[in-house]
Amino acid sequence: MYIFGASGQARAIIDILDPDVKISGVFDDDPKIKDILGFKVNGPVPEDFEFDAPLFIAIGDNKRRKLLQERFQKRTSFGIIVHKSAIVSRRTTIGEGTVIMEGAIVKVNTFIGKQVIVNTSSSVDHDCVVGDYVHIAPQATLCGGAEIGEGTLVGANSTVLPGVKVGKWCTIAAGAVVSKNLPDGAIKRRQD
Repeated sequence: MYIFGASGQARAIIDILDPDVKISGVFDDDPKIKDILGFKVNGPVPEDFEFDAPLFIAIGDNKRRKLLQERFQKRTSFGIIVHKSAIVSRRTTIGEGTVIMEGAIVKVNTFIGKQVIVNTSSSVDHDCVVGDYVHIAPQATLCGGAEIGEGTLVGANSTVLPGVKVGKWCTIAAGAVVSKNLPDGAIKRRQD
């Protein structure tokens, strides 16, 4: 597997990889970053580089992850990472490039799109739909049947109640409770 990214999210990804997973190379567009957790950072991906293993985009920013997916999608496939401590129903669909971190729970009949981060100790209940490029932050909870639109950030320790639909590219603050549908681009503050 190749890793794109050499900052905080990349450290978290490299740290949870099974020791049997071979990291074939690490890339980052910042030429000043030379090393990450003992792995050499090769700089930007050369235009003529041929991937011989899947790529994992280890970038926390949802918009940037989308741009990188679009940049590399014709050149490679994308890996899926599920930490061994995560509990994931075998009747769940997980899109390419997605990571499910330590202690996360993903229940039955849930669809998770591509390039999604299901972060540490978060919970995605039954029958949820999570769009592409979403980040479900640590300890966030999606109750049964919740729908989260593309690119949305579900903040740490927030809760989306059963059946609530959240639009695309929304921001849900840490600790917020979402009890009604949100339109595209909405910002849900904790006190709202």
